[in-house]
Amino acid sequence: MSQPFLSGLNPEQLEAATLPHQSALILAGAGSGKTRVLTTRIAHLIQTGQASPAGILAVTFTNKAAKEMLTRLSAMLPINTRGMWIGTFHGLCNRLLRAHHREAGLPALFQILDSADQLSAIKRLLKALNVDDEKFPPKQLQHFINGSKDQGLRAKDVEAYDPYTRKQQELFAAYDEQCQREGVVDFAELLLRSYELLARDAALRGHYQSRFRHILVDEFQDTNRLQYLWLKQLAGPDAAVFAVGDDDQSIYAFRGARVGNMADFERDFGVAKVIKLEQNYRSHGNILDAANALIAHNRGRLGKNLWTAESTGEPIRLYEAGTDQDEAQFIVDEARALKREGVDFADIAILYRSNAQSRVLEHALFNAGVPYRVHGGLRFFERQEIKHALAYLRLIGNNDDDGALLRVINFPVRGIGARSLEQLQEIALRNQTSLWQAAQSGQLGGKAGASIGAFIALIESMRETCQGLPLPEQIEHMLAQSGLLAHYQGEKEGADRVENLNELINAAAGFVAESEDDSLVAFLTHAALEAGEHQAEAGSDALQMMTVHAAKGLEFHAVFLSGLEEGLFPHDNARNESDGVEEERRLMYVAITRARRRLYLSLAQSRMLHGQFRYGLASRFLSEIPEGLLKRINPAPKAYSAPKEDYGFSRGEGRERSYASAKKNWAAQPEPVNLAAGVYKNTGSPWHVGQNVTHAKFGAGVIVNCEGGGADARVQVKFRDSGVKWLALEYAKLTPV
Repeated sequence: MSQPFLSGLNPEQLEAATLPHQSALILAGAGSGKTRVLTTRIAHLIQTGQASPAGILAVTFTNKAAKEMLTRLSAMLPINTRGMWIGTFHGLCNRLLRAHHREAGLPALFQILDSADQLSAIKRLLKALNVDDEKFPPKQLQHFINGSKDQGLRAKDVEAYDPYTRKQQELFAAYDEQCQREGVVDFAELLLRSYELLARDAALRGHYQSRFRHILVDEFQDTNRLQYLWLKQLAGPDAAVFAVGDDDQSIYAFRGARVGNMADFERDFGVAKVIKLEQNYRSHGNILDAANALIAHNRGRLGKNLWTAESTGEPIRLYEAGTDQDEAQFIVDEARALKREGVDFADIAILYRSNAQSRVLEHALFNAGVPYRVHGGLRFFERQEIKHALAYLRLIGNNDDDGALLRVINFPVRGIGARSLEQLQEIALRNQTSLWQAAQSGQLGGKAGASIGAFIALIESMRETCQGLPLPEQIEHMLAQSGLLAHYQGEKEGADRVENLNELINAAAGFVAESEDDSLVAFLTHAALEAGEHQAEAGSDALQMMTVHAAKGLEFHAVFLSGLEEGLFPHDNARNESDGVEEERRLMYVAITRARRRLYLSLAQSRMLHGQFRYGLASRFLSEIPEGLLKRINPAPKAYSAPKEDYGFSRGEGRERSYASAKKNWAAQPEPVNLAAGVYKNTGSPWHVGQNVTHAKFGAGVIVNCEGGGADARVQVKFRDSGVKWLALEYAKLTPV
C-alpha cells in the first residue's frame, strides 16, 4: 500500500516511523523533526492496518501540539480524527474521568480548578479552619499539595517528619474533603484520580490496555513520576510504547519533571531499540557545534551529537558590556541592524534566565521605539474579566462550586460584605454543605439574607434563560444579566475588558465549531485546560522577549542570549542543588538551539538586579564553548574605575548598592591596561574593577575593589568557588583572563 507521507524522511526518521510492534525510545535532538516522526508513525500504523484510529493513544504536553498533530494526520490520511485519544496528560485524564465519573467518585458535572482557583480554595479552607496563613502560607501549602500529588501521594501517604509537616498533612486531607464536597478537582487531581481509578479497577484497566496497544508519548523527558506511573497502568503486556524525548532538553525539574524516567523506561519496558535523530533542520553548523560542546560537559547523558547538512554559517557573536544598560543598548542596535537587513522583528528573540532582567531591556527598546512583546504576561483565560465571566458560568453549571460563588457574589457590587460571607461560611461549615445550600437553608436572615437571596435568584434566572440556547448565546445572556458588561462599559478605561468579554463569546463559537461536545461543561473544561498555555498575540511585527524556559519549542532567525554571568546563568539557586548546574547547562543548550542563523551571547561586568547593583563573573558556560566558534565583537571593552567610596562585603558577597549612588562614581571609564602574565607589583595600579583573573590556589574570580598604592596596594577578588578575599598585590599571584 502506497504511503507517500514516508517520502522525504531521513533514514533514522524512516526507521522510527516504520518500527515493528515493539517499545522504543526515540532520542530526538532539537530541530530534528520529532513531530513529523510522531505523526508519520501514527499514519503508518493506521495505513498498514496495525491499529485503528480509536486504538491509538498519543500524549503531548500542550494542547497546541495535540492540535498540530491532529491537523497533520488529517492531511496525511482521509480519516476522522475527532474521536482519537490525542491530547495532554490532563486532557486525556479529564476524558477518562468524565466517561467513568461514578467509578472515580465524582459528580457528572465536576469542575476543574486552575491554579488561581485552587489557591482561592486553599485560602478559604485556612480561613474556615482558623489557621494562621502567615505560619502556613497558602501558596506554600498549594505547592506541598500539588508536589505530593505529582508523586502519586495522598495526604495519608505523605511522610511527616515534624509537627509542621504533620499539620500540612492534615490541611492536605481537609482540602481534599472540601474539593470532594464541592465537586471540583485541581489539575494534579485529574491525573492522580485517573491513576487511582485504573490501579484499583482491574476490569476497566484491562479494557483500556486491550484498546490502546499503541501508546505514543511526546517530550518524554518532561514527564513526572505520576505521569510515568499512569502510562505504566495503561500499557498492557502487549503494548508498544513509542517514547520520544531528549534528555539534553530536560529543563522542568522545578515542575517535577524527572529526566530519569527515560532510563527507567528502557529498563521497565525492555526497550531493545534506541533510535537517535541527530540531523538538525534548523540551525547552522557553528550553532550546533557550540551546543554539542557545551552539553558534552553533562554526565550520564544518553548521548547524541547534532549535525546539519547546512553550512557552518556565521560565528557566534560574544559581547562583554560594561553595564547591563550598555548590554541592552548593544542588543537594541544589533536588532535594528538586523531589521535593516530584512529580518522581521518577530523573527528575533531576546532570551534571559530571569524575568528580573527584562526591565532594562524593555526600557532600552521603548526609548529606541522598537516594538516588542513580552511572552508570559496574563493570558486570555487568566484576565480578571474573563475569570469573573467563567465563574458565573461555573456557578450556572454547578451551584455547589464555592470558589466560583465567592468570586462573583459581590461583583459587580451588590452590598454583600465580608461579614455576611463569614456568616454564610459558618453555616456551611456547621452543616457540612456548600455555600449555595447554606444560602438556601434560610438560616441567614436580615439584610444579608435578602441580598444573598437576590443573588441566588439571579443565578437561577440565568440558568433558566440559558437552557436550550446555543453556547455563545448562553454567554451573551450571562454577560448582560450578571451586570458584568454594564460594569466594564461604565469604567473609564474598561474598553479593553469589554473587548475581552466579547472575545469570550467568539471563543465559545469557535469551540462549538471544533468540538464534538458543545456543552457548557465541555467549554469550561476547555477554558481550564487552556488557561496555563501561552497564547501568542496576533498583530504588528514585534521583537520577542522571554525567559529561556518560555522559549522551549520555538525557533528564531536571530537569538540574543543575555546575562551570561555566574549567579544569573547558571542561576544562584541552581548551584546549590545536586543536578542544578547540569539542568542549567541543559537550559543553556535549549537557548542556543533556538537560533537558526545568528546567535549573540552577551554579559555585563556590572548589573542592576532587584534594585541593587552587583559585579558579575563570566558564566562558566562561555568557557565551555570552543574559542574558534566565537567572534568577540569588543575584544577590549571599557572597564570601570574603582568606586571612590569604601566598598565593604557581607556574607561573601559584594555590598549591593543602588544604581543612583554608583552612577556618579563610575562616570569616568578609563581604557583597560594590557597585562603580561606573571607576578605583579602595584606600579600605578594597572588592575581595574570588573577584571577577570585567576589565582593558583583560589581559582577564577573577578576584581570587585582596588585600594592603596605602592607596597600597600591590594585588591578584593570575588572567587567563583572560594568566596571574597583581599589580596596584597605585592605577594598575590594573579593572572588576568
